[in-house]
Amino acid sequence: MKLITAVVQPSALEPVKTALAEIGVAGMTILDAKGHGTQTGKVEVYRSQRIKVDFLPKIYIETVVNDEVLEAALDAIQEAARTGAIGDGKIWVTDVLQVIRVRTGETGPTAIR
Repeated sequence: MKLITAVVQPSALEPVKTALAEIGVAGMTILDAKGHGTQTGKVEVYRSQRIKVDFLPKIYIETVVNDEVLEAALDAIQEAARTGAIGDGKIWVTDVLQVIRVRTGETGPTAIR
């Protein structure tokens, strides 16, 4: 099992959610986040004042998948989130040692279905 973590543009949330659902990945956790990488911010004008916004809004997505669907899930996220512009985001994968469904006590791969 793997934990996929993706940080994407807010506008990519619905396309990513739809793309993952199409390959059978239904469960995910989504958080609002702020950050920057190469895209170090932008200058906005507010009440005639120029303000540099260093941390831009992002969406933080986590989902646990079985090894068999890992590549399909990564491809789905990339295709749905990619605009070709700086700031499209990052994806990383982490090994998951154990999963337990609290309601039923199921463990392992059956707990993420």
